[in-house]
Formats: sequence, C-alpha cells, structure tokens
Amino acid sequence: MMHRRQVLKTALLTPLVLALSLTSGQANSAVGAPEKPDLKFGFIKLTDMAPLAIAYEKRFFEDEGLYVTLEAQANWKVLLDRVITGELDGAHMLAGQPLGATIGYGTKADIVTAFSMDLNGNGITVSKPVWEEMKKNIPKGADGKPVHPVKADALKPVIDAYKAQGKPFKMGMVFPVSTHNYELRYWLAAGGIHPGYYAPDKGDTSGQIKADAFLSVTPPPQMPATLEAGTINGYCVGEPWNQQAVFKGIGVPVITDYEIWKNNPEKVFGVSKAWADKYPNTHIRTVKAMIRAAKWLDENNNANRVAASRILAKPNYVGADVDVIDNSMTGTFEYEKGDKRAVPDFNVFFRYNATYPYYSDAVWYLTQMRRWGQIAEYKPDSWYMDIAKKVYRPDIYALAAKELIAEGKMKASDFPDFAKESGYKPPQKEFIDGVTYDGKKPNAYLSQFKIGLKGKDKP
Repeated sequence: MMHRRQVLKTALLTPLVLALSLTSGQANSAVGAPEKPDLKFGFIKLTDMAPLAIAYEKRFFEDEGLYVTLEAQANWKVLLDRVITGELDGAHMLAGQPLGATIGYGTKADIVTAFSMDLNGNGITVSKPVWEEMKKNIPKGADGKPVHPVKADALKPVIDAYKAQGKPFKMGMVFPVSTHNYELRYWLAAGGIHPGYYAPDKGDTSGQIKADAFLSVTPPPQMPATLEAGTINGYCVGEPWNQQAVFKGIGVPVITDYEIWKNNPEKVFGVSKAWADKYPNTHIRTVKAMIRAAKWLDENNNANRVAASRILAKPNYVGADVDVIDNSMTGTFEYEKGDKRAVPDFNVFFRYNATYPYYSDAVWYLTQMRRWGQIAEYKPDSWYMDIAKKVYRPDIYALAAKELIAEGKMKASDFPDFAKESGYKPPQKEFIDGVTYDGKKPNAYLSQFKIGLKGKDKP
C-alpha cells in the first residue's frame, strides 16, 4: 500500500494546470495534482454512505492520488460542525444540511456540494401496535397482503384516537433539515395530518406548533431501540434501520420514500466553500473517485450489491448484519415479516443521473423549509434559485465527469448533456399526493398545498 502511494504521489507531482470556465462548464486543461492528498471524510452509519466506502475499498481515491481516512460520526450535528472547523475535509451529508447552513438555519456556514450521493433509500416505520390499528384502514390485494403504497390516510384515524385519549402521537426523524423530516412531513400532510410548524423568529424551533403528530430528533442507529422502548410510535430513517425493526419484530415499515417522491435525492457530499476554494484539484479528484464508486454500485443491474453489502456490514462502516443490509441494497424491501417485495430502485447510486447536483433538488428542500416555517418569511422565486446556485456546484461535477470521459474510465452517455443542462429537471409529478413540482416556480408549488405555509403566511 505504501509503495503504491509513493509511486502515485511521484506521478502526480505536475504543475497546477486547472482552469475553470464557469459559464461553459468546460475543462480547458487536465486537472492538476491534488493540493491536499491526505484527507479525512466523515459519515453516518447508513447504507447510503456506500460511495465513500467503495471509493476507498476499490482504491478509486488512490487512483486520484488521494489518501483518505473514513471516520464514522456520532450524529449529523457533530459531522457538520467538524466540516466547518476543518477537522473533517468533507462528509456524507443530508441534502438539507449545506442549504440550512448557508441560509443560517442552525449553524451558519458556507457549505457547497458538487456530488449527490444517491436517490431514495428511506422508509417510514411504525410500531407493531400502531400497524395493527392502521391495517384496519388499508385494503388488501388478491394475495391477501395490504395494498401499497400505504398512505397516511390510514394513520389518521389512529392519531385521532390518540388525541381523543389525550395521548401525543410521537415520531422520530434524524435532523431538523433532514430529508427524513421533510419526507415524513410530506407523507403525513398528504394524509391530512398536520406535522407542525417551526417559528425560529419567535424562538420556537420545536417544529411542533399546531401539530397532530409530534416529530423530534433521534439518531438513526437508535431508532429501533427508541421505538421498542415506546418513546416514539414511529420514525422515518434510512437503511438498515427500517429493516432492523422488521428483523427484531418490533415495527413495520409502511412506505419507502421512493413511493412518496419517486427517485428523490437523498444525501450529498459536502465540503466548506473555503475548503473547495483552497483545494480545487483535490475537490475535483474526490468527485471523480466517488462518481466511479457510484457507477460500480449500479453496474449490471446492481450485480455488485451483494459484495457491497459485505463491505458495508463491516463495523467500521455500517456495522449491521449482512442479511439486514441485503434486504434493501439488493433491490428488495421487507414490510411486514415475510412480506418482501421487489423495489429495484430503493437504493440508486448512479442511474437516472443520481450523482448530478441539480439546482431543482436544492430548491425543493428550500420549499419544504419554507412550508414548515424554518424559513420564517416569504421569499421571491429568485431567492430560492440564488441559494441553489450558491450551494450546488454542477460546474465542478462537470469538470470531474469530463476528466473521467477523457481518461476512458466513463462514457459521455453516462452523464447529462452538459452543453444543454440547465440544472433544473422537468416538472415532476411522481409524488404520493399527485402534486406537480416545478423547480423554477417554488412559490406556485407551495400554493398547491392545503397544509403548510405559503405566500406571506406565519405559523
């Protein structure tokens, strides 16, 4: 390993020849040597950290002259704080974290992302007693199994019964600006259940104003135990922690985020803007390695997923049973015990341009921050677009992709057409409530919801 490292370092000691053309996104010349070859990246113990693990294990980082240490972090706040202080060079982040930090919700810092780590990958799980009550409201198919997707309409009578008894209905999510928070809120609201508002301008960051269901933060690995203890009645989390509830017999996943918003962006790789500005070659080379890892994960109809599961099962990565990780990573998902269904796109790492940092993805998360009061005041459409362009960096992604194409490691057909790419996906209709999302019209999008802030509303 050391000999390989020394040879690579010698080969990469070339002058800095990187030139960026931000308007055209073209690489005018090859990427130069990494300014900082020794790096430490953070992650949370979830299967969607896989691109980092694979880039390390397959030596894609080393191919770029990068010598990476991967380090599990205690929770999302610690992870973000350590990126801000420079203790970590970058990290596996919630898609909302760079956006929340940039607009000053919570910790204020300039964080950017040039790489989307995956699509989908989350689920909503309820306790066994709650599921038994929900099932009464769910039709059965010809096979006798509950019809999916399960809408929150089936949960509403259960929550109403809790209210009548004076009991709060509590659910866990992983972080206030997490995809899980917004997906859980979206699902609940689509079923007529109010998930509560934030009012940071009034000093209330509980997210529980006017709530029918009370959401609070629980770290992902603690979700099953917290559910089993009865502290919460359900949760939204990434894998393997939904499947773990099935294996332990304590809970039932009722829906995946693929069914809430088909092919939704989930995690990103985030770095501080100061770091990106100081180490541009290092940043591009990091993105190159992770693109290759994502491609490997999705190659040949997920043929590499079994091997990936065994890597992720190691205690230094996710540290869960291989059987638990296999359930989702290999394209299946188990709901009730024994009710295993094919969900080939539950985890997507490269297909459908999964790694490309679309501005419209950023705008969607910002709309949800506004919908639930984390953005306390009305903002014009232009504000959403400006923040998206400040945080998401498809120009850096394009440079990395073009280098991989020039080196023969990837094909142009593996990527979007960068000459035509606007950064905005066409209007998306595949949400559980049938509402259409157009990233160029955020305020018009917000106006479509019965539950949630819009216009100049206040909680």
